[in-house]
Amino acid sequence: MRRLARLAARTPADRERYLDLLRALAIMLVVLGHWTFVTIYHDQHGQPNGRSALPAIPWAEPLTWALQVMPVFFLVGGYANAASLASHRGRGGDRTGWLLGRSARLLRPTTVLVLVLAGGSLVARLAGAEAGMVRIVVWFATIPLWFLAAYLAVVPLTPPMYALHRRFGLAVPAALALLVAVGDLGRALGPAELALANYLLGWLAVHQLGFAWYDARRSNCRPTAGRQVGLRTRCLPMSPRAALVMIIGGLAVAVLLTSVGPYPVSMINEPGERMANAAPPSVALLAVATAQLGLILLLRERAERWLHRSRPWQAVVAVNAVVLTVFLWHLTAVILLVGALHGLGVLPTPPAGTATWFAWRLPWVLMLAVVLVVLVAVFGPIEARTGRSPVSRSPAGWWGRARSVLTVTAFAATVYALLVNSSAGKISPDPLGLPISALVAYLAGAGTLRLLRSRWGGRG
Repeated sequence: MRRLARLAARTPADRERYLDLLRALAIMLVVLGHWTFVTIYHDQHGQPNGRSALPAIPWAEPLTWALQVMPVFFLVGGYANAASLASHRGRGGDRTGWLLGRSARLLRPTTVLVLVLAGGSLVARLAGAEAGMVRIVVWFATIPLWFLAAYLAVVPLTPPMYALHRRFGLAVPAALALLVAVGDLGRALGPAELALANYLLGWLAVHQLGFAWYDARRSNCRPTAGRQVGLRTRCLPMSPRAALVMIIGGLAVAVLLTSVGPYPVSMINEPGERMANAAPPSVALLAVATAQLGLILLLRERAERWLHRSRPWQAVVAVNAVVLTVFLWHLTAVILLVGALHGLGVLPTPPAGTATWFAWRLPWVLMLAVVLVVLVAVFGPIEARTGRSPVSRSPAGWWGRARSVLTVTAFAATVYALLVNSSAGKISPDPLGLPISALVAYLAGAGTLRLLRSRWGGRG
């Protein structure tokens, strides 16, 4: 507690504490959403399995407009990436050094999850566990990696995209949203692969709004040279009136697209949907994200005042110290609890939407919380110990150029590996439940980034 109090006391006076609260709340909503809207059942072989409960309770689909908080992560990430990039450059660093620093906090806890799953799968197979069950367990545990893959794809693009923001302002996310609409039109008229670019374009659009928020807070909206844009087109409008316009406009567009248009009401993907909203992001999801942003801005000043109290801020600091660990391991908590209850022969499997299923939600979530607390106690210190990387100037000559290329290549390898590992609905045929090629690519990419962050990587 004393260490936590010291960390909270060292918070810079100009820090946007609201961003940390949003990150913590978004994680909690994701965790509670996954835990609450999963239904456990026994398959034809008598083994436990899980699936979404939303198809059985369609009246709950509008709730996903609040529970789908992935846009909040990218909004907060845009602000945080712009702020850290500016700080890094202000301390004499370059973009390659910044990328290497950002990779540490993201990949250290992720690597632990990947290694634990690979090692656990190997032990289970050697102990005689059925290959099919091992694959299902590993696939379910790696579902969170799809979001991390999307975010890792956006991070290396921050320097050039922030430069575009400084030049063209809010026209950039508007153009990206238009491209998302083109992708939606393509998958509506043709194969779903025509919208694959939306996986990147949709999240980039929200990420750009984080840049606009950062500029609005730092008064960076005045034109500085040439054709750079000014205050009204580069800063996020922060007034209550603008926030209300975003809320009303975003909800109106979302309602229109999901009632008259071809988009489903649910902002969380469900089996069999051709125009799913979340993977890849659709225009309907961007409309909901606009309404969410308006609500966030409307509550901002009141929340900032509240967060300047000692205890609320300490709680937010505590959650953010292990926030990625909580996200990565919350589905593993489900696997461990289901396995334990199934082994004891006391696993309840009421059909989704029944009175028994609803009554089981509260004890189910409470038991999962206990399991997750244990997992965070074990693995959380790995994330909490990850501090800010020291600033080092890029080496001169050929090694400086090679270091930059290796950094981008290693990022690409980790993104590829995480995407393959968490491909929705595709269970790996490999005996460990993890595609061996993707596992090798991830370890190679993460290892290369770790090496480049070391003293050797700076010197060549």
